[in-house]
Amino acid sequence: METLEFIIYPDGRVQEKVTGIVGKSCEEVTAAIEAQLGRVITQEQTSEYFAQPVQPSETVKTQATYSDW
Repeated sequence: METLEFIIYPDGRVQEKVTGIVGKSCEEVTAAIEAQLGRVITQEQTSEYFAQPVQPSETVKTQATYSDW
């Protein structure tokens, strides 16, 4: 499940936490929101950021045959 969590502090700072999005695509998801919120001061990537999305591999079809001996 993809989630975005925002904590808004009394001094106006906003902390954003993204979970459930693998790889760098989280930057695409949050770009528009961050543009509206203002200047990004720091970023800390999680292990999900560095994970590689799972890509389906090629399907290999095999056929079993029976011999007559």
